[in-house]
Amino acid sequence: MSKNKIIIPCEEANHVCDKTQYKEATLWEKIKLNIHLIYCKACRKYTKKNTMLTKLLKRNKPQTLKASAKESIRSTFEKELANYND
Repeated sequence: MSKNKIIIPCEEANHVCDKTQYKEATLWEKIKLNIHLIYCKACRKYTKKNTMLTKLLKRNKPQTLKASAKESIRSTFEKELANYND
């Protein structure tokens, strides 16, 4: 596939949308994405949901488990899994 091609497939458009979310997309990638979004309803929907998700995560800082809690869960899971496999 040519790097300068203006029309991109949906898979690439979704990848660029994800890169844009993390401010990693180049200007040329953003231009190609916007051209793609003009004619692709499915990718417009994906982009809209991706944007909404980004806004929600910025507004509501997700809480994560501490490393000790994660290790406890992992350990319990492995013990239960071992019991199941016996």
